Parts: sequence; C-alpha cells; structure tokens
Amino acid sequence: MPAIGTSAKTLRRSIVAAAALPLLIGALASCGYGSEATKDDAPAKENVAADAGKKLSASEVRIGYFPNLTHATALVGLQEGLIAKELGATAIKPQSFNAGPSEIEALNGGSLDIGFIGPSPSINAYVKSKGNNLRIISGSASGGVKLVVNPDKIKTLDDLKGKKIATPQKGNTQDVAFLNWIAEKGWKVDPESGKGDVSVVRTDNKVAPDAFKSGSIDGAWVPEPTASKLVSDGAAVLLDETALWPDKKFVITNIIVSQKFLKEHPDVVEAVLKGTVKTNEWINANPDKAKASANAKLAAEGGKPLDAKVIDPAWPSILITDDPLAATLKTQSEWAVKAKLIEKPDLNGIYDLTLLNKVLKAAGKPEVSDAGLGATK
Repeated sequence: MPAIGTSAKTLRRSIVAAAALPLLIGALASCGYGSEATKDDAPAKENVAADAGKKLSASEVRIGYFPNLTHATALVGLQEGLIAKELGATAIKPQSFNAGPSEIEALNGGSLDIGFIGPSPSINAYVKSKGNNLRIISGSASGGVKLVVNPDKIKTLDDLKGKKIATPQKGNTQDVAFLNWIAEKGWKVDPESGKGDVSVVRTDNKVAPDAFKSGSIDGAWVPEPTASKLVSDGAAVLLDETALWPDKKFVITNIIVSQKFLKEHPDVVEAVLKGTVKTNEWINANPDKAKASANAKLAAEGGKPLDAKVIDPAWPSILITDDPLAATLKTQSEWAVKAKLIEKPDLNGIYDLTLLNKVLKAAGKPEVSDAGLGATK
C-alpha cells in the first residue's frame, strides 16, 4: 500500500490537472489555419505539429484541394494528420477550392504552395506561363468519372445525340474527355458554345443535381461524388470513363507545386510527399476507414456528410495512386488540342518526380515515370 502522503500529493496533482484541462482544450480549439476552421472542440489533426523539434525551411505550407472524393489523398491526409506528422514544426494552411482556375490563380499569386488538381488545369497553367509557374510532383487519383443519364430519355450511348449533357466547366478534364468521345462518335459540337449534335451544358457540380431534377439537363459527364449524387436522384450510369482507357487507368488528380516554393523549400515538399505516400498506403489498406475519414472531412467543410447511397458506390470507383500516370496526361492534352480548346502545348518539364521517387525508393516502392516530360536539372 502506498504511503498516505504520496496519495495526497497524487490527489492534489490530479485536481490541478483536471482544473487546467478546460483551459488547455479551449486554447487548442482556438487554433485554426486556412480557409476553414475545425467545427469540433478539438484542434484539426491537419494543423498539429507531430514533432515540434523537427525544423524545416518553412514555418508553414499552404495546400489547396477540392472537396471532391477524387481528392481523397488530401481529404484523408489532412483529416488523419498523416501529412502534418511528416512536417514536424511546419504548419499546414489548408485552402479549399471549387474550380481549377481559382486554385491556379492562388498558386500564381503566391498565396498557395502545393495543390491537388486535375490534369487539364495543370496543362493550361503550365502552357500559359511558358513553363514557369508549376511542376507536377506526384499523382493522387485515377478514375472516378462517369456518364450518368436520365434512363427514361437515354437507354444507349447513341441516344445521347440531340440531348443536353452537363460537364463541370469548359475545358476542364471531364469536358475535354466528353468532347473527345463525341468526336470519336463522328458527331459535331462547337467547343466554345457547346452547341451541336449533343448540347454540352457547362454546369457547376453543385448545381448539376438541381439541373437534372428540373429537366434542364438529360445527363452529365462528371466526377464523384456528383455522379453518384445524380444516380441517387434517379439517373443511371451509362458509362464509366475507365472503360475508355487501355489499362483502365487515367489521371484525374495530380499534386502540383509552385516552382518558386519547390526551389526554396525542397525539404518541405519532400515531407509533404512522404505524407501523401503514407496516406495513399493507408487509404488502400483501410478502404472503409478511409471512406469514413474522407466523409468526415467533407462534413466539416459542407456541414453534413455524404449519404451512404452516394458515397458507397462512389468510393470504390476511384483508384488512389502515387503514380501520376503521365502518359495519360499527354493523351488528354492531345484531346484538348483536337477539340480546339488549346494550341499544341510544349509539356516538356511539366513533371519533376525526383522527390517522389526518392520517397518511394526509401519506402521500398517502385519508382514512377514522367513519360519523358520531366524537368531537366
């Protein structure tokens, strides 16, 4: 039995600790970074330094992403603190975007360092800057894009002729893919107006469900979770875009970095990539937990989680991968040229996979290819 004096001291310490706990929780809860603050009383894991003694060359890193399931690496990596853990004392400042152009604008304006983004905005930005603004440093996701339609009006792919089909934005990744598919059918559509044998209606993903319910569109070529949301509202899946690709893989989300930030803070970029590689490994090893984690992050941003009838069919259609699938980005750029949305681009140097391959090698994983489009040192 312990001595009475020892027990009394232990009791007093417990009382003092209990009294201080609300103050500590309140102080932690007040810490928030980026365009959103956590809605919970506890601090977001994404902003907690795992090792305050680990000093990197930047005090913070600003990371952008979309609240889409195709950005699952960002959602889960931030939610679970897997990226923050690799950054030590470097804080993450997360920023959520709804469209590629606004994310690129932030990167170009110096208010964003690293971003999760689709291939088309990456290509457009790289070409417009004459190769001076960004590098693609990793892959993140493949797939997760579907053509969903009103089954009462459209029963086969040929039935799309004369119908109104939505894409998220003129020149975005899904828009380019759909225009290419239309061209391969031998149909004509003006890429600027979207008018032709099929009416391509550029519609924000947030608006698409209401547009579908009102009948102003007959279907949509869209990423998840918008595709499954439309299915929950009565649409049917007519085509999964993976079926159009030789290996059933195509890049839907890349990780990009400002060239300035990469040059000045390669240690921070490498730490982020360590976090994304570990995040992707965790997602693939724990799909159900990862799905719940991504949904929790979406709920923190949008105020409510996705319904099971939306997220359950959407989640398995997305392949989480470190590989940027560079050859498919080259193909997508060729489609955009064929659709007359862009001039033939010079993509030499758009990739710098040096740090990613260093991280992969250290983790015992195979290195990935830049398809001959890597930056020269």
